[in-house]
Amino acid sequence: MVLLPFIFPCREGKRENMQTGDKKICVYIIREEDSTLVENLPHFLESAFHRKIKVVEMQMSLDFAYYPKRKQYCSSVISDKLKTIKTEQCEHLLAIVSVDLYVPELNFVFGEANSQTKVAVISTIRLRQEFYGLLQNKQLFLERLTKEAVHELGHTHGLPHCPDRKCVMHFSNSLRDTDFKSYSFCPNCKKKLGLKNR
Repeated sequence: MVLLPFIFPCREGKRENMQTGDKKICVYIIREEDSTLVENLPHFLESAFHRKIKVVEMQMSLDFAYYPKRKQYCSSVISDKLKTIKTEQCEHLLAIVSVDLYVPELNFVFGEANSQTKVAVISTIRLRQEFYGLLQNKQLFLERLTKEAVHELGHTHGLPHCPDRKCVMHFSNSLRDTDFKSYSFCPNCKKKLGLKNR
């Protein structure tokens, strides 16, 4: 199941329906040096899913998923590995990696999610302007990363792609689609998640 990007602005004030007693959404940041991800991402994800987020920085070799002929890493292999180390407290698991991902049918993917195992993995590589020979834009990178994270976690919650182009669950054929999306779920996707429309 190859799934691509989405984001939620951090809301101030009381968060309604925060499911503090439920199992957490865990975010594993693997081989990523940008500490801003750790600082900002949990707030966005808590706003999106109304659930507690646990972030762990990991030093983990991804060589087991590397395919030399393509010089890329297979996202499905990484996802399968993460499934075996997911703890009982983590109902949903999102891994953020700094390597270029692919699946056999496609040249690359921004991310991939499995709704059955509730495990997702996304790459930061192609979300950066520098990858395309452009000047660094940290704000745009963080927006893309957050949208991708929400999108993939939406899939682990059972959400399909959405026909609404502004919804974070809309399929992205390119970064142009990702940049066009909003950070939020449309009313229909919110309803499927059991969240209040506001």
